[in-house]
Parts: sequence; structure tokens; C-alpha cells
Amino acid sequence: MRFKKEKLAGIIIMFMIVVFSSSTYAQAQSRRNTEVSSGYERADKELNQVYKQILKDYAGQPLFIAKLKVAQRLWVQLRDAELGLKFPKTGNYGSVQPMCEEDYLAHLTRERIKFLRVWLTGIQEGDVCSGSVRIK
Repeated sequence: MRFKKEKLAGIIIMFMIVVFSSSTYAQAQSRRNTEVSSGYERADKELNQVYKQILKDYAGQPLFIAKLKVAQRLWVQLRDAELGLKFPKTGNYGSVQPMCEEDYLAHLTRERIKFLRVWLTGIQEGDVCSGSVRIK
């Protein structure tokens, strides 16, 4: 009888460890999802600030502004298409999928910020292919 009680106690302890571990993992994953999501939100907010500043700084160049707006709309479509390519809706990537998608969106957005920021910071004189980017 004592053997059965010890075995039962061991099973109960193992069950509690599994349940506790699962709960802790779910909470940790939820926290990571939230952190990554807020990182993407910050990147998106920064992108919008950079974009608006370019619109302001180049307001006297209507053709440039029109081209910028077209390019930005197309970039959003490309960003969404790349996200769909990396994480097709037919796949099941588990509980980390939202985190992975938001992280990828943040990455693409930060790359776009770097690309657009050049119009605010300018480039060094001597670049003969500067196009519409201002010289520092």
C-alpha cells in the first residue's frame, strides 16, 4: 500500500510540474508577444514621423511629394506581401507566430526608416547620383 501512495505522490508532483511549467510558458510567451508588438508599434510610429517630416521639408517640391506618396503606398503593399511570404496563412507556427510576425514587421519597418531618413539627413557633397536627396 505504501508503494502505491509514494507512486501516486510522484505522479501528482509530476502533474503539478507540467501544469505549472505550461502556465509559466504561456505567460512568458504572452509577455514576449506584447514586448515585440510594442517594438513594432514604436517602429511604425517613428516611420510615420520620418515620413511626415520629409513631407514638410520637401513641401516645395510637389513632384517629389507625389512620387514619395506613391512609393510609400507601394512599400506598404510590399511589406505586407513579404510578411505573407514568410508566414503564409496556411501555415501553423504555434503560439510564437504573432511574435514572429510582429518582429518581422518591425525589422522591415526599421529598414524603411533607414532608407527614408536619408532625405532628412542628406548625403555628402560629391555624390553625383544623389537625385532628390539634399546635400549636407
